[in-house]
Amino acid sequence: MKKILVGLSGGVDSAVSALLLKQAGYDVTGAYIKTWMEEATLDPIGDCPWQDDIEGARNVAKVIGIEFDVVNLMTDYHNLVVNYLVEGYQNGITPNPDLLCNREIKFGIFLEYALQNGFDAIATGHYAKKVTNPDGSYDIFEGTDKNKDQSYFLALLNQHQLKHAFFPVGDLPKPVVREIAKKHNLPNANKKDSQGICFLGKVDINRFLSRFIPDKIGEIVNTSGKILGEHPGLHHFTLGQRKGVGIPSNKDYERYVVVGKDFSTNRLVVAFEHPDAPGLFTNTVTLRNVHFINRMITEPTSILGKPRYRDSSQALQFYPQSNNLTYITFKNLQRALAPGQLLALYEDEKLLGGGFYI
Repeated sequence: MKKILVGLSGGVDSAVSALLLKQAGYDVTGAYIKTWMEEATLDPIGDCPWQDDIEGARNVAKVIGIEFDVVNLMTDYHNLVVNYLVEGYQNGITPNPDLLCNREIKFGIFLEYALQNGFDAIATGHYAKKVTNPDGSYDIFEGTDKNKDQSYFLALLNQHQLKHAFFPVGDLPKPVVREIAKKHNLPNANKKDSQGICFLGKVDINRFLSRFIPDKIGEIVNTSGKILGEHPGLHHFTLGQRKGVGIPSNKDYERYVVVGKDFSTNRLVVAFEHPDAPGLFTNTVTLRNVHFINRMITEPTSILGKPRYRDSSQALQFYPQSNNLTYITFKNLQRALAPGQLLALYEDEKLLGGGFYI
């Protein structure tokens, strides 16, 4: 009987994951991963009710009849995720902390903690499916519920991590997960899904970054160089951003959108949103640090890719290059592919891996 440590977040997905594993005969323990907590501040940066989450996870464990623990990974989270987030914005890119959180924290430090303490595997409430191949290798497939599919966020996992991972709700639609929770009187059966950055909650990202990056006022210009206004700092903006640009449109049916950031002059470049707006739409992009979950692609290949988490899969051509770079051409134009974000690569519903826009 395998021993499994389930990451109980306080939400219904991880709660049902623990329940299903217990019903399947596994030796299950629940654990809340304690990371970023605003425990001693009068000015919290976001809505992250961690105390309620811990109590919620503890109550779930009681109802299911499993042991419960709190695993403190605050230092690791700050060093591996928060620093990555801040340094990314400082360097002019738009990082995705959830990807690093999964690779480095949940399936990194937390997994190693589990293995070192006698567990055989960990489980999470991700909507994704793990498949064991005849040769003993592992693949990830999209979750059955396409509206909740979270395979995108697992694009950086490796074979060791997948070997010791369970995704019990990956085959279930979300309404069924809630019905299971209600049937078994789980206390969080009707709890709303969490929003925002992994373990940080629903934060105001600008307020969060203001704790680490000082503002640096600069000019807002159009693509012809005409000065339109001032910005508080380039780290507050990302490619394709519409809201909060800080300058009004001069036409009711047109609005400004960010199309570039010039760090040499500290200028924010904007344009009216049109298909021909410079720098906004493209069908070609270069990726760095492409990671493959299982088998590498070494030849030009036609595959699919999700430019962002909520995007549908797009047809593309994959061209491996030298120096850890990969050239991508999309069949259709894509909007605002921001440096630092990840393109997840797929073969039909199978997640192949992913790489970062440069």
